[in-house]
Amino acid sequence: MFKVSTFLLMILFLVVVSCNEKNNSFPDKDPVDIILTPDIEIIPSAPLTNDAINFNHFNHLYKEINFNDKKVGIIHIYSEYPNYTYAIEPKEGFTCVDDVSRAIVMLSQYLELYETDKIALEKLKNLTEFVLQMQNQNGYFNNFIWNDLTINTKYRTSIASLDWWSFRALWALESAYPYLKPDIDMANRIENATEKLIKNIKRDLPTTYLITEIINTLEVPTWLPGKSAADQSAILILGLLNNYKRTADNDCKIIIDHLAKGIILMQKGNENSYPYGAFLSSENLWHAWGNNQAYALLKAGEFFNNQEYIASALIEVEYFYPWLLKNGFAEAFLINKTGDEFTEIDRNKYPQIAYGVRPMLWAASQAYHYSNDNKYKMIANELGLWLSGKNDANTAIYNPNTGVCFDGIVGINEVNKNSGAESTLETLFMLLEIEKLKQ
Repeated sequence: MFKVSTFLLMILFLVVVSCNEKNNSFPDKDPVDIILTPDIEIIPSAPLTNDAINFNHFNHLYKEINFNDKKVGIIHIYSEYPNYTYAIEPKEGFTCVDDVSRAIVMLSQYLELYETDKIALEKLKNLTEFVLQMQNQNGYFNNFIWNDLTINTKYRTSIASLDWWSFRALWALESAYPYLKPDIDMANRIENATEKLIKNIKRDLPTTYLITEIINTLEVPTWLPGKSAADQSAILILGLLNNYKRTADNDCKIIIDHLAKGIILMQKGNENSYPYGAFLSSENLWHAWGNNQAYALLKAGEFFNNQEYIASALIEVEYFYPWLLKNGFAEAFLINKTGDEFTEIDRNKYPQIAYGVRPMLWAASQAYHYSNDNKYKMIANELGLWLSGKNDANTAIYNPNTGVCFDGIVGINEVNKNSGAESTLETLFMLLEIEKLKQ
């Protein structure tokens, strides 16, 4: 049995973590209040409003500034209770491609429901401009900018490489493209940026030989990002899928298939045995945050009519999610294999965060839209109750009067009342999906 401290170290080092995977503590030192350079102008912008969903806190985090002589939208990463003042992680920066990309995808989904919202469209355009400005000459994306508006190119979570933020940038740009296509210049620059990025992905992703290896008693793929990072692979599938819809690039379809095969290999257990069809995140580690594998397989499976993808995803939704709902959420656990059985060897129960619940709600909702089977809708709706207080803290995580979503549950009846970009955007994802389920 690992000690908890060892387990936490394994999470930090086995899984490549971006700015948005640090929700309840700053890893290097305490956060400091942001002091922007005096000549940085905050450009006034109209707030996004909606009768069904409160965007006030999103509007608080969203700002427009001049960056590289372009007007761009940014999202402040950290927002500290009680006054929700902005803060900065000293080695990273105050805004990042990860969270701006989340906001782009969120607004794209918002525009699916509310097509005529000009304010949302303007924010989408400005956020997309920021992501375009963050593409490195090497074709990948840097992640953070400092409070003097210089790009952080050195720290490990901001290096332009085959990693989370580059995959999210692809997903975001391809999500925004249909709405920004009438702007010819913007559309051309999105096309050029994604073409450059995908050229790198084709070159650097080791999908030529689909070889497995045994890690901690489990058979895992070696051809995914980080060798076995199924969580990152899911984000990449979503970006490549949107690109394929636009370009019909058969190489992207092949990469999607190889990524999907690797994700399916990371599925352990079945309807009768632990961990009940859960998709591991990397090696022998499952974590809730960013576990988009089922959702990505359902989206790709439905588009390509690939029943293998769909069947695999439905196992997790139908058996693992109800098991979690009955037995309690977790942040992460480690497993190993003895004979034909999988055993949990360590577990971290907290923090429980919106970024851990949202992927499950999305997958359950997508399963319902695909199958029209109400059992999946019931699972999605029950997951959505986490926001309103059906959780270990017995506390509403989302406040519909303010738009604030707390950064997470850190223990029984204990909540982290900060409300940063990740929590806010992941909550908005959930609320938009709940609205879709009502239709």
